[in-house]
Amino acid sequence: MSELEIPVARHLIDGAWVPAADKGELPVIDPATGQSIQPVARGGRADVDAAVAAARRAFPGWAATSPSERGALLGRWAALLIEHVEDLARHEAQDVGKPLSGGRMNGFIAHGIIEYFAGAADKLTGVTLPTRTPDFLGFTTPEPYGVCAVTIPWNVPMVLTAANVAPALAAGNTVVLKPSEVAPLAPLALAELARAAGFPPGVLNVVTGLGPDAGVALTAHPDIDHISFVGSTATGRAVMRAASDNLVPVKLELGGKSPNVVFADADLDVAIPAIVGSITENAGQNCYAGSRLLVEESVRAEVVERVAEGMRAVRLGSWDQDLDMGPLVNETQYRRVLGFLEEAPREGARVVAGGGAADAPGFVQPTVFDRVDPGMRVVREEVFGPVLAVQGFSGTREAVELMNATDFGLLACVWTDDVSRALRVAGQVRSGQVAVNQFHDAGVIGFPFNMQKDSGFSRGGGYAALREYTQEKAVAVRLLDR
Repeated sequence: MSELEIPVARHLIDGAWVPAADKGELPVIDPATGQSIQPVARGGRADVDAAVAAARRAFPGWAATSPSERGALLGRWAALLIEHVEDLARHEAQDVGKPLSGGRMNGFIAHGIIEYFAGAADKLTGVTLPTRTPDFLGFTTPEPYGVCAVTIPWNVPMVLTAANVAPALAAGNTVVLKPSEVAPLAPLALAELARAAGFPPGVLNVVTGLGPDAGVALTAHPDIDHISFVGSTATGRAVMRAASDNLVPVKLELGGKSPNVVFADADLDVAIPAIVGSITENAGQNCYAGSRLLVEESVRAEVVERVAEGMRAVRLGSWDQDLDMGPLVNETQYRRVLGFLEEAPREGARVVAGGGAADAPGFVQPTVFDRVDPGMRVVREEVFGPVLAVQGFSGTREAVELMNATDFGLLACVWTDDVSRALRVAGQVRSGQVAVNQFHDAGVIGFPFNMQKDSGFSRGGGYAALREYTQEKAVAVRLLDR
């Protein structure tokens, strides 16, 4: 099996790798070493115009392609991904700074997503409607929007590429993808595999570049029919404003402040490792990271100490050392997280583990703050680092109040041996996703990636994602007497 190579400083437009029209190149940096991995094209408005035009030309033919054939192409894409999963894992791990095993895990997740939509492509149907008399027929049919703009961040680029591009293509849309300039290599590699799988030119286009250049040009483009944006809440609001000018539907996946809620009857041997992993995986740089720990007071001391012990045991290293946690993705994110670490103790939080920079540049210590106040920034805002804020509660009602005491509503995890309580809490929390006695959705196929409040709104993940990328047409027919 040959090594998967990424064309240097090139966009994928209309099936060909082409240089930037006029803005040159951008370096891609290994966060563990500070050294450039390779440059990518610095795209701007001219590149976006070319990519959107290519997607527009390709759309009629792709939409008319049999859904079974679209599914078959997605299946070939998924198969090539598995053949090259080690190359993809290396690209993502080095690019983002995560351990190699983390890159490999995300490769397998991306494969599962693409394979799922390969099978779902020809399962998208409308409905027949009841009529008042037999003289009428009513039905609905799903139709693709057209050209979809997809903009993703840097933290899990393979998963986010698959989760947004695969359902859009399965439904018959064409796509212009703009990955983050911080970590674009894995999406570019996936695009090369899509090209090798046989997708027609223009069906999937990738433009790299800075957000203010390529990102703004794409989301504000007048010939885009649908926007999918994954990133910060502040940028999500800006994308919505741009979409409103063109009356374009938007799917937003934004930030999170997810709680792990531990009741006294929880199995701590299962819960503690998952809680530690939920905030240290990818150095806490995940929208769904378990950054809040709510613990019933009767077990609070034990839980806090065991979690702190787990955090202290986390091994730090570069991607190729393949330990437990890597550096933060860049200097900007490193300084941001250090700001939270310095501010929380000044506001009265008690440092139980970590609390500062690690020995190597770019790394921070996995940190536990106990006795935090609800008004502290470390409790209210998304840190995007391995920083855990602990609050105590007494009883189910207070637990739910604390769970809901945030602007975000992405994921809530409930740890308890009481099924009735778990279901009651799941019904009362304002969150798009709830996990019971696990972190996130392990073991569930096609689990929707839903969200509420400032975390955004979408029908991402699972079969519902096909509905996100289609519009429904209603048809009414009067059957004439012949």
